[in-house]
Amino acid sequence: MNSTLIVTVLVLYFAVLVGISFLTSRKANNESFFRGDKKSPWYLVSYGMIGASLSGVTFLSIPGWVGNASKQFSYMQVVLGYLVGYFVVAYVLLPLFYRLNVTSIYEYLKDRFGFWSYKTGAFFFLGSRIIGASVRLLLVSNVLQSILFDGWGIPFPVTVVISILLIWIYTSRGGIKTIVWTDTLQTTFMLVSVFLTVYFISDALNLSEAKGMVSTIAESKYSQVFFFDDFMSGNHFLKCFFGGMFITIGMTGLDQDMMQKNLSCKNVGDAQKNMISMAFVLVAVNLVFLALGALLYMYAEANMPELVKAISEGKVGGDLLFSSIAMSDAAGPIIGIIFLLGLIAAAYSSADSALTALTTSFSVDFLNIKQKRAAEQERTRRMVHVGMSFVLVMVILLLKYTTDSSAIDLLMTFAAFTYGPLIGVFFFGIIFKRSIKDILVPIVCIASILVTFYIWYNSYGSPGLEKGELGIFGTFTFGWAIIVLNAFITFIGLLALSKKAEIDTRASGY
Repeated sequence: MNSTLIVTVLVLYFAVLVGISFLTSRKANNESFFRGDKKSPWYLVSYGMIGASLSGVTFLSIPGWVGNASKQFSYMQVVLGYLVGYFVVAYVLLPLFYRLNVTSIYEYLKDRFGFWSYKTGAFFFLGSRIIGASVRLLLVSNVLQSILFDGWGIPFPVTVVISILLIWIYTSRGGIKTIVWTDTLQTTFMLVSVFLTVYFISDALNLSEAKGMVSTIAESKYSQVFFFDDFMSGNHFLKCFFGGMFITIGMTGLDQDMMQKNLSCKNVGDAQKNMISMAFVLVAVNLVFLALGALLYMYAEANMPELVKAISEGKVGGDLLFSSIAMSDAAGPIIGIIFLLGLIAAAYSSADSALTALTTSFSVDFLNIKQKRAAEQERTRRMVHVGMSFVLVMVILLLKYTTDSSAIDLLMTFAAFTYGPLIGVFFFGIIFKRSIKDILVPIVCIASILVTFYIWYNSYGSPGLEKGELGIFGTFTFGWAIIVLNAFITFIGLLALSKKAEIDTRASGY
């Protein structure tokens, strides 16, 4: 696929996004930027959130995940946990946030515990979302660098700056009001891309009928879904299922980015319909991504055996499987264009809302923007938007030169350490009518992270041990369940230091 065609696709794609931004941001103000004037149709929010939930990490990492003999389709165990987590978000957290009429969901912590708890929650979100968005954009920037900018002699930092600048251009005015509509377009591109790629790869493998494709995947060496045999393994069903449930509660229900879209709906009923409908669609879509991964590995075995060998030997990351096949001459320009559109859509539907949410949280939670005059509010928000763009660039470059893990493993590891305390604090506040000194909340959260990190770092298979060396629990691996451990330690710590007291029942969630 030649560079002229790649550039043409990129220019046309972003021209459409800028056009949508122009139409949706007319007469936009801070209320439009932060909450979409609370007029977003629930079905558009639901549909658009599919793309934001999946992101470029899913688009590239999940297909690459399938080739690992110890993983295969095991990600579906996590997805089933996601499904349960979405019900918790819909029927526990959304009613609370709507009742309190919050702009930032971390305002709940101020009502329930006090100033320091509020700032701690917002701080953890900022750290979580900055790292999460950076991991997603790093993955896409790596692909763009390899298929386009390397050939032009453009250094990687410039690629990153261009990526962030494009996002800033179409989100700077309309914010969440614009993103609800751009996410709808980007989700469409992503889903069409995946389904068409499945069709073309199946055709190339002479699997023209759906039944033939399904049965071929089911009978392949890549198709094991459930892992019950070894509880010590990180891929055991219970660890994946409960890890997935907690990840959804943290990365969706307690994430300003995802909740900001839900809170732009007219009422809590619409927001709940959005959440549940999206949850079931995501189960199906993730299954399609895994099926695509199996097909890509079969295709690579038949046509690009050197690629499969390089991945199995660790010379090439599984994250690059999809792009290596799609952008090859053998695949042809149609699959290349489809892949490029899907990749960009998946990456930017997540990154643009992340930038908007970071701007919202920092403006509301740390700069008290609601207390400022209207003209000063607008100026402050624009400055924060630029500042957050710069922060993303710096973190992406830091991750580029300091990490070598697969994107999804990296993302979920960071999520476990940052969202775990948020889950523990929020659910302690919701479940118990007990009080705790406000200043103790951040101390417990930080202590929980340190304890969890120590346990994880010294567990079997972690970076802290030599390969094959036994950990503090022998061969036991936490895997996805590390976020459960972190949330539990935070919850127990708060409970141990709390005392029975009357609190504002409106803030507690009762």
